[in-house]
Amino acid sequence: MKIAQAILREELASFEKRFKEAVKSQTPLLDRIMQFIVNRKGKQLRPMFVLLSAKLCGPVNEAAYRAASLVELLHTATLVHDDVVDESLERRGFFSTYALWKTKISVLVGDYLLSKGLSLSLDHGDFRVLQILNGSIQNMVEGELLQLEKSRSLNLSESVYFEIIRNKTASFLASSCAAGAYATSQDEAKAEQLRQFGEKVGIAFQIKDDLFDYGNEAVGKPTGNDIKEKKLTLPLIHTLNHVDRSTRREMIYLIRNHNKDHEKVQQVIRKVIDTGGIDYATRQMYIYRDEALSILYRFEDNDARKGLEELVRYTTDRKY
Repeated sequence: MKIAQAILREELASFEKRFKEAVKSQTPLLDRIMQFIVNRKGKQLRPMFVLLSAKLCGPVNEAAYRAASLVELLHTATLVHDDVVDESLERRGFFSTYALWKTKISVLVGDYLLSKGLSLSLDHGDFRVLQILNGSIQNMVEGELLQLEKSRSLNLSESVYFEIIRNKTASFLASSCAAGAYATSQDEAKAEQLRQFGEKVGIAFQIKDDLFDYGNEAVGKPTGNDIKEKKLTLPLIHTLNHVDRSTRREMIYLIRNHNKDHEKVQQVIRKVIDTGGIDYATRQMYIYRDEALSILYRFEDNDARKGLEELVRYTTDRKY
């Protein structure tokens, strides 16, 4: 991501200051938790997508910085709540907010982040940007609930899988790109093009995450974790839909009844690899990546476009 970071060096520094200001609280406990969260932020992929999309359509302005801050606030709120739902004690190699402050405080912290994001937009009249991003939060919740519902039956078609990840992962990145584009252009057509671009990137991003569960790279989570949680990802879905009935029945039995047994999980992983599930998912990932790039190439070739192209390729080439 060196090109994107170099292109946005000044903008990211300015964003950092604005984001820290946006999460400040007058309550000592809350302010301490906010500092903890700020100091352990991730790679800032989403703010970079917002700012580069904004820069692609015009000079980065205050509305673009607010859009990037709103995206980071909303994203962080969902992560805090996700750790509660998943009872996860780690986030990016550190203790999670849930691990340190437990359920009640974590839920309230997530609510606080959400409300700060809403206030940031409403106080400055960024109604269209807020409207763009609000829909994606609804989609994320619907996608999560659909996945929980389908994981119980272990019967998931490819079309339902794509509906889930389009809502859970791709919708938010799509809205982030659209919000950035609209902030500097107020052009609905450009915002829609960047929304479609972001959706394609988001789908490729999620398929890459699926593939990590079958690889050997150190990705911050145990290999086979999705299977242990009975999540049906694209490599597994493809395999279940292309093996004979007896093998399918055996695999579903192992996932349902022996998903905590390391050797049984490895048995499922080997079957997915042997039947071409990994190769199939990889091909699908590159199809979505290339579709995203084809949309991006409709825009003028400038630094912002180069930065976005690098982020797209990072999405599919990353090692964690």
